Amino acid sequence: MITSDSGLPPRLGSLTFHGPLSEARATRIVERLAAEQPADVLDIGCGWGELLLRVLENAPGAKGVGIDINAEDLARGRALAEERGLADRLLFVEESALGTDRGPVDAILCLGSSQALCDPEQPYDPAAVLRELRRLVRPGGRVVLGEGFWERTPTEEELAGMWPGAQAGDHYSLGALVELAIEAGFRPAWIETASAEEWEEFESGYRYDTEVWLAAHPDHPLAAETRERVDRQRSAWLNGYRRILGITYLTLVAVA
Repeated sequence: MITSDSGLPPRLGSLTFHGPLSEARATRIVERLAAEQPADVLDIGCGWGELLLRVLENAPGAKGVGIDINAEDLARGRALAEERGLADRLLFVEESALGTDRGPVDAILCLGSSQALCDPEQPYDPAAVLRELRRLVRPGGRVVLGEGFWERTPTEEELAGMWPGAQAGDHYSLGALVELAIEAGFRPAWIETASAEEWEEFESGYRYDTEVWLAAHPDHPLAAETRERVDRQRSAWLNGYRRILGITYLTLVAVA
């Protein structure tokens, strides 16, 4: 666990990955990607880059770049890279991924962060995301895309319980999403989805440190707004997208 020395609420210290991803699934994804011996790996919306770090550990000839706009996460990633002897092969950069020129590369990781490739002024468009990923990867290269999809079409009541402004058009079905990947110039080499257990581990881990902090600091000046935020997040999961929103991990091969 990462603790907060500043007395402020801690942030995501109990999470290994910033998403519903188990150790077993992460290991399989890394092994498949590293087996291709990529020369360069780009992690879009990398956070602290745990999966990227593991790919580089398993592909000794590879170099990596992680891009994100969260300086705190990037600092955590740099510290992890130093600890694991990977700092000379890995660059963490604080910048937007929109229109990035950091391709083409042999392999791309984009897990739960595809919105970083879209114009924030326009509606989210998975087809545009997939076209952009195809632009950034070399022919024959690999993309591991972690993307949301509807397990089933949500009702209006369920949508109202999710994030602000949630709409049925925010996500596709899994089948439709895979078809978009094919249309963008990929073949879906591996299709897998997060389990209920992975979701629960992530959702609880996402709030765990903050909940423990709130219990110990009920009168802290930031306690009220922090409590409101985590209560809203928990409600969106339990009363909104639980067992409705899925996450798929697609290993895509770029068509030559």
